[in-house]
Amino acid sequence: MYSCITNVNILTSLLISHGIKDAVVCPGAHNAALAHNLNECGSIRCQAVTDERSAGFVALGMAIQLRRPVAVCVTSGSALLNLLPAVAEAFYQQVPLVIISADRPQAWIDQLDGQTLPQPDALGRFVRYAANLPEPTDDTQHWYCNRLVNEALLATTHPTAGPVHINVPISRDLHNFCKNELPRERKIFSSGGKKILPDTGHPLYAAFSKARRRLIVIGQLAQSTAQSLTSHLKTLAKNCVVLHECLGGEAYLPCPIDAVISNEDESLQPDFILYLGRTLVSKPFKLWIRRQKAECWMVNATGKVEDVTGLLTGIVEAGEEEVLRHLSALNPDYDTDYLAKWKNGMTKSRAHALNAELPWSQACIVRAFEQRIDKEGTERTVCYANSSAVRLANLFSTHYCQCNRGVNGIEGSLSTAAGISLVSKDGKTYCVIGDLSFFYDQNALWIQGLGSNLRILLLNNGGGGIFTRFDGLRNSQAKESLIMARHCTSAQGICQSYGIGYKKVSEAGQLADGLDFLCNAESERPLLLEVFTDMENDQKALDILNKI
Repeated sequence: MYSCITNVNILTSLLISHGIKDAVVCPGAHNAALAHNLNECGSIRCQAVTDERSAGFVALGMAIQLRRPVAVCVTSGSALLNLLPAVAEAFYQQVPLVIISADRPQAWIDQLDGQTLPQPDALGRFVRYAANLPEPTDDTQHWYCNRLVNEALLATTHPTAGPVHINVPISRDLHNFCKNELPRERKIFSSGGKKILPDTGHPLYAAFSKARRRLIVIGQLAQSTAQSLTSHLKTLAKNCVVLHECLGGEAYLPCPIDAVISNEDESLQPDFILYLGRTLVSKPFKLWIRRQKAECWMVNATGKVEDVTGLLTGIVEAGEEEVLRHLSALNPDYDTDYLAKWKNGMTKSRAHALNAELPWSQACIVRAFEQRIDKEGTERTVCYANSSAVRLANLFSTHYCQCNRGVNGIEGSLSTAAGISLVSKDGKTYCVIGDLSFFYDQNALWIQGLGSNLRILLLNNGGGGIFTRFDGLRNSQAKESLIMARHCTSAQGICQSYGIGYKKVSEAGQLADGLDFLCNAESERPLLLEVFTDMENDQKALDILNKI
């Protein structure tokens, strides 16, 4: 029988999966559940050592001789501190140790309760990774606990070997053993820097070849990286569905992805996902991915666990181009109906976005802007600000877009576009930006040396229109003034102050002239087109576009 404590059982299961076969166990009441599980599982040999100072060095010697990670399990309080000399020695010798400490409830730390001290970072810089496990009460916390343990155990040997610390808070059921078996926990595989050539038998190739409903998802990439992947993605699109947003490269069969997945069609569900790049913009798309049951591999040259899909099976520690080059050389079988279903949905979604009748709104403005610059075909850089602006780009853009999506803040979007324009030798730099982002960052127009190549499309609907999407805010008295920051501000006076060319548009009949000014007017200074819309119509347009 195993412990009734969830985080203890998750940890035990993953210790076994990751091949931990030896543990040095020190006596104590609070780590009793840990000690019981280590002894009960049968695959881990336990060595009892009473003195923690000695226990750390015993484990060090075992790990040196065995050439594999060894665990050390201690109770709460000063017991953990007694391991520090051995942990420091392991750090500098690059010896893999897994330090497991039981901990008291967080509420009682520093409250004069017995054997309590702040344990999560107690070993400081002498461990390569420190995890403080949650006490899971729902699926998200269970996933988080699983992820933390996987991250810690992977860090014992990569990128270099060394000690890690897993702190296990335990609030109740200290000595209650009620589980007949351990949970079957997800083990995350890491290539550990090993080459991924097909002849090495890397598990990625086996998973890719076995699957018949493959999905390649591409998050934000540097433009140069995105360009290097184009030919490989075209090849892979013959047996895979390839999806990315405007931050991931030149669009392959561009479409509003949210519209395709809105019906929750089971025939679109993949059995294999390969994730490249950084963040995705679309929250519905991310949530849709997290509901899938597919095996998921992520390409990450650093080897870091970044489980954006919540499905992570393994990490391929290599560059995106290298991985796609090898995969595109394979010719696996595939589900023709699956590919056809996606292609049909993507084609319909794109046609709907281009042809849908929309009210006067930010969506119809961005659509017209994108069609205009596509027809010009000249060299240009297009920057979108965060929030509503970049989401509109995903609906209509067929080219690579720049956006500060690392943290997703509204600050600095205009300044970033200004910086790009200052060093761009050819072509225009367009910045499509919402009103709150613009007024927040208006000092970017104060920068000396800005030229006519900076062109700004300001979408002004009088506040944070994106917040109209949240039904839960409808009854909040703070919605208008504090959350949406309603205003009646125009950029005209700001432009006059900074010598910026200015034009405003407030109805559909004026838009063509406005875009002609933005794209073609001659000027020695930046130009700004301010377009005024209504929040309600902006939301109506999005509702139309997100349903095929």
